[in-house]
Amino acid sequence: MLIGLCGSMLAGKQSVVTYLVDCQGFSRLHLAPTASTTISSSAAARHTLLDPPKGPECNVFRKVEELVDYITKRWQHRWVTTDIWDENVLEKLLRRPSFFLVSVDAPLGLRWQRCKKRCASDGQRAPSLEEFVARNDDHLHNRNMGLARLIDRAEVRLVNCSDDLEQLYRTLEELDLPNEQRLRPNWDQYFMQLASLAAQRSNCMKRRVGSVLVREKRVISTGYNGTPRYLKNCNEGGCQLSAE
Repeated sequence: MLIGLCGSMLAGKQSVVTYLVDCQGFSRLHLAPTASTTISSSAAARHTLLDPPKGPECNVFRKVEELVDYITKRWQHRWVTTDIWDENVLEKLLRRPSFFLVSVDAPLGLRWQRCKKRCASDGQRAPSLEEFVARNDDHLHNRNMGLARLIDRAEVRLVNCSDDLEQLYRTLEELDLPNEQRLRPNWDQYFMQLASLAAQRSNCMKRRVGSVLVREKRVISTGYNGTPRYLKNCNEGGCQLSAE
C-alpha cells in the first residue's frame, strides 16, 4: 500500500506522515523534483517550510517510474509520500491499485498562526496575513504548478482543525487509512456501487433508483426505475407523475 498526501501548506501533512510511520508501520518515500517541477518543488518547500530528506533510512528516487517499480515489487509493505509534484506524477501512481490519494487541509487562519510560530522558532520573519494568503493562492491555483487539481482528485479528505496532536491522531485512528478495503471493496460495497451506477441511467424526474440482482456473489441482472419499455421516458413526458 502506498498513501500519497497532498494539500494546502501547513495543513499538517508532516504530522500525518509521523503518525503513519510511528503508529501504523509505514515507511516514507521521497521523490526528487525533475527539471519540469523544480519551480513547483522550491515553491512548495518555501511555503510549507519542509525539511529536506536525510538519514540512511530515507528512500529517495530520481524518477517516479523508479518509485513505482520499487513499490510494485514490495506491494505488501506500507509506504507514504508527500512528493506528488504534479498531475503527471499522480497519473503514474494511480496506475497501481495499491495507491490512493489523501488530501489534508486546515482553516486558513490556523495555518497562518502555524506559519508564524514556525518562523519564530526558526528565527525568520513571519509573513503578514496578506502575504500568506498570496502564497497560499499561488500554492493552490498557480496555472503551471497549482496543487488544487490534485486535491480535487483525492479519495479521502482530512480537515485538520486543531493544533492538538492527540486529537489529530484520534481522527486518523477513526479514519483507518491502512484499511485494505480502500483499495478493494468487499462484496457488499461492490454490489452497492453497481446499484448506484445503474441508478445514474434512470430517467425519472423525481428519484433515481438502481438495483442489482445477485446470486452466490454473481451478478444476474441490473436495473433502474423509469417508464416501461417502448414508452416515452419520464424526462420526455412519458410519466404523468413526473409533472405533478
